[in-house]
Amino acid sequence: MAENEAEGGAAAEGAEAAPPKNKLKLIIMAVGLLAVLGGGAATWFFFRHGDDEHHAEAAPPPKPPAFVDVPDMMVNLAGAPGERVQYLRLKIVLELKEEKQIEAIKPTMPRVTDLFQTYVRELRPSDLNGSAGIFRLKEELTKRVNAAVAPIQVSAVLFKEVVVQ
Repeated sequence: MAENEAEGGAAAEGAEAAPPKNKLKLIIMAVGLLAVLGGGAATWFFFRHGDDEHHAEAAPPPKPPAFVDVPDMMVNLAGAPGERVQYLRLKIVLELKEEKQIEAIKPTMPRVTDLFQTYVRELRPSDLNGSAGIFRLKEELTKRVNAAVAPIQVSAVLFKEVVVQ
């Protein structure tokens, strides 16, 4: 009986030792499967990427954008009574998608200038602090110019000069 217990104990130890080998085999198989799938995905990506290069070469080059200068502006900024008056000087360029839109936008330039002037006069010097303030100004001016020149679409309002004195 002692021999059976010894054999049973050895069998129990063998049973405990077997699962780690199975786990090791399972891990090795999973790593191998991932390597095969990764290699297949990489091959597919590189072959597909090569096809895209051929299509990109056949496509015509994009047209360069067109630019329109807005007349320079100098306005006094809104401030509290008794504070020193501060001025804002802007030089702005409008970016259009096509060259032919320049002639269509020129007749509306007085309206664009008026919209810009009325908006900028309400700004406080603190509204223009940092790059975030300039970015907000750019976004607001883009929205206003697109409303003024619709159906023409202005891609961006670009600043050539922004000076707060």
